[in-house]
Amino acid sequence: MQSTDLGNKESGKIWHRKPSPGTRDGIIVNIIHSTSDYHPKVLRFLNVAFDGSGDSLIAGDHQGNIYVFDLNGNRFNLVQRTAQACTALAFNLRRKSEFLVALADYSIKCFDTVTKELVSWMRGHESSVFGISVHASGRYAMTTSSDTAQLWDLDTFQRKRKLNIRQSVGIQKVFFLPLSNTILSCFKDNSIFAWECDTLLCKYQLPAPPESSSISYKVFAVTRDGRILAAGGKSNHLHLWCLEATQLVRIVQMPTSVRAVRHLEFLPDSFDAGSNQVLGVLSQDGIMRFVNIQTCKLLFEIGSVDEGISSSVVSPHGRYIASIMENGSLNIYSVQALTQEINKPPPPLVKVIEDLPKNRLSSGDLQMKVTAGKVQRPALRPKDSRIQTRILKQDLTGNVENKENELSDGLNKKRLQILLKGYGEYPTKYRMFIWRSLLQLPENHTAFSSLLDKGTHVAFLNLPQKYPIKSRKLLRVLQRTLSALAHWSAIFSDTPYLPLLAFPFVKLFQNNQLICFEVIATLIINWCQHWFEYFPNPPINILSMIENVLAFHDKELLKHFTDHSVTSQLYAWPLLETLFSEVLTREEWLKLFDNVFSNHPSFLLMTVVAYNICSRAPLLNCNLKDDFEYFFHHRNNLDINVVIREAYHLMETTPSSIHPDSMLDAFTALTKGQYPVFNQYPTFIVDYQTQERERIRNDELDYLRERQTVEDMQAEVDQQRVDDEAWYHKQELLRKAEEARRQILLHEEEKMLQQRQKLAAVKRELKMKEIHLQDAARRRFLKLQQDQREMELKRLDDEIERKNLTRSQEAVAKDLREDADAYRRRVDLEENLLHKLIENDRQQSQKAQQVIEANLDQAEQACLNTDWQIQALYKQKCHDLQRSECYQEVAKLLQENRRKEVEVLKAMMEEEALKWKEAEEKEFYLRSERKAAALSDASRRWFLEQQISAAAEHSETPSHGDMSGWRDDQGDLSSLPRTSQLNDISETDSSTQIPFSRKLAEWDSTDQNLMQKVRNLRWRLAAQARSRCQASRLVAT
Repeated sequence: MQSTDLGNKESGKIWHRKPSPGTRDGIIVNIIHSTSDYHPKVLRFLNVAFDGSGDSLIAGDHQGNIYVFDLNGNRFNLVQRTAQACTALAFNLRRKSEFLVALADYSIKCFDTVTKELVSWMRGHESSVFGISVHASGRYAMTTSSDTAQLWDLDTFQRKRKLNIRQSVGIQKVFFLPLSNTILSCFKDNSIFAWECDTLLCKYQLPAPPESSSISYKVFAVTRDGRILAAGGKSNHLHLWCLEATQLVRIVQMPTSVRAVRHLEFLPDSFDAGSNQVLGVLSQDGIMRFVNIQTCKLLFEIGSVDEGISSSVVSPHGRYIASIMENGSLNIYSVQALTQEINKPPPPLVKVIEDLPKNRLSSGDLQMKVTAGKVQRPALRPKDSRIQTRILKQDLTGNVENKENELSDGLNKKRLQILLKGYGEYPTKYRMFIWRSLLQLPENHTAFSSLLDKGTHVAFLNLPQKYPIKSRKLLRVLQRTLSALAHWSAIFSDTPYLPLLAFPFVKLFQNNQLICFEVIATLIINWCQHWFEYFPNPPINILSMIENVLAFHDKELLKHFTDHSVTSQLYAWPLLETLFSEVLTREEWLKLFDNVFSNHPSFLLMTVVAYNICSRAPLLNCNLKDDFEYFFHHRNNLDINVVIREAYHLMETTPSSIHPDSMLDAFTALTKGQYPVFNQYPTFIVDYQTQERERIRNDELDYLRERQTVEDMQAEVDQQRVDDEAWYHKQELLRKAEEARRQILLHEEEKMLQQRQKLAAVKRELKMKEIHLQDAARRRFLKLQQDQREMELKRLDDEIERKNLTRSQEAVAKDLREDADAYRRRVDLEENLLHKLIENDRQQSQKAQQVIEANLDQAEQACLNTDWQIQALYKQKCHDLQRSECYQEVAKLLQENRRKEVEVLKAMMEEEALKWKEAEEKEFYLRSERKAAALSDASRRWFLEQQISAAAEHSETPSHGDMSGWRDDQGDLSSLPRTSQLNDISETDSSTQIPFSRKLAEWDSTDQNLMQKVRNLRWRLAAQARSRCQASRLVAT
């Protein structure tokens, strides 16, 4: 067998020479992973999985290192370091280089073995994932934990469905059936359902197994065609279900050495069309047996008790078996090598018997070949039958070994004793196995379960208070074991030293409570004989045997004990009731009981005497009783090998008259099926003690009830007192709070009184200020009224003067008004003509604007159409190159549009120039009119001055110069220029200028609006031109 250590290598060869697996074990290679650190250690492999071809597999250890092993290429590679233990693996995905791994943080990751990169990370479980099943198509994966199962889509790595269950019903396994679209879910209550993968509708449910062979299913396996389901659990029975008929078709019973099934795996065959006939069964002893489910014949097995298997996986084509051993290594088996012995041709029917040479024949060497203990007659045998032979040597002396020395599991008690005397102890690795064989434990699971089902015995309810053990697990196992012993026999509920006697065995077998119970029960039946005849006192008869042996072998030591009033209850009984666990270390105690279990029950008593004899020197120096007590309850500087040799010496040299073996029975094993009745004790005392204990317990219950009642009453009284004190305290606090509030109110009232006094003083001051202000305001108001009267008088004087002046001017103004009316009519006529001219100009500008806007809309629509065509042509230019001519036409149209736009822009610019020219002309006309108005104003003022001076002269000489002055005035008026007269007349009435100025303002606003629209139109045309230029560049490219 080749062995490969991966070490710190990331890649390398699996084996260095061509593997040649033997037919006995079939191992191709053994793979281990050890570190080369300062403290080297072996990293245990936890999971292994084959790919779809069966020629490659992946394995993960407890530190998260995942390796790929190529069995055809003889290569291994480290593909991932996850830094945490993997709990499940799957390597048969649709993408051959990808695999799924479930990690200890409840997540599932997908990695690629080629790129060594993370493909996806899936979360959703709240507990450890222990199973990954992949659909036959590789598209879906089912992950299973103890509380849920989830269906994943491996294309998107999204969760599709989730199976939720009640907390009381756990999940055992959920997986896809091979070559089908069915999901099988198995629960801890033995219910099995089949679901459709796509719709998740329940297809069927398997019925409950018969009660006569009902087992708790733990493991499952399905044939490659998905027709047969194998189920097993804590039993040596296997159930075979037909999934098509949904019924139990066969129950297979494994050998008696199989007590529980840990794993099931069908072995594929290339010629069975998927209906696999060979089933691999991994049992509790670490051996995987392969049986034919049709003939129920054991074909071969892998693993052993020394090198047990933890889990196994069979390759899809059935050529390899990968097993993770209990020591953490990985074994790869060759199925061909394992089945070579089965598939070889049958032996010949005729065989030749050869005589032995005469010179070598002797009575001591005479051998005979028999089959299974009886002579076989020559007869035709079936083709598949195999003859098991056994070679026995004749013993001429006739001393055949006693049958009682032959133990189960192929061991011999005499040979074990010889081995024990040679080495002093049994090998640590095989000690428990040898003890179980020496004690011939029946392993009655049903009987022990019935004892455990009775629960914790009332005598050991307060065990944690009496023995405060730090380990809760150890304390719980001790309590269960003692309770089972008490339920087995009533004497053990009253035995005070039973916890001391059982504790070392409980600590040694804490992981297997059944073995622990049966070891203690066997010890009590054989090595504790006659211990309970003087119950509740120590066994006086046993102690007397020890004292007699001590008196025969060491009278001086016994006399020293007697002189100091030290009885056997002090120097022997402490060692017996604790089974030397107080005075020996763990290794010494195991070595001692290797010898105790291998000899007659009297050896334990001889060991007590030997311990005292070997300790005689310190014991002879002890004079106080406390020193003796301390010596036999604490460890001492004593070699256990010397004590054991002395015990053997005492066994051989003690006379038969006082030898304990003459008074103790030989070893008797526990019976199978049910445990024997143990009543070797005074029943009346135990019954009396039981009755007394029951009476005392009832009295204690009554006392406890009364005490509880008194405590309740006392609690009520205390609570009432506390409530009263709290009420009085609250009342005192309320009184103090009320007093404090009253003081605060008095203080606040004093403050309020002071503030009111201050407020009254302030009010008086404000009242005086208000009186002074009112007096000042009244004086100011009287002064204002006086000033207003004076101003009114002045205004009346001015009005009188103005009216006098107005009367003198009304006559002149009347004539001027008539002339102004005539001028107004003429101005209205001119304004109407001007309005018509402006209206016509405005209508023409509106028409031009509408034409321009229409042209702009058409151009914009054309641009939109062109843009759409450009986009469509740009998308299709890779597929249709024959439309280049259309592109050219579009380009010509664009050029024509640009030419027209240029013409429109030129026309608008010309229109803009004309408008500016017209505006300048109107501005020049406005300035000339303003100059004429100014001249008219100056002439009017001059005329009025002349009239005023003439009126003054006329008032001086009214009778003589009226007519002449009037003529002179007419002459003066006629001497003014004609334009001045017209302008003067036009200025006499300011209302005549208002309509014309309003029209000018409206015209200015209209002109400004029109120019703004022209600017906006030019900006839009320029933007469209830029966009067309960009489109033409795209077309050109």
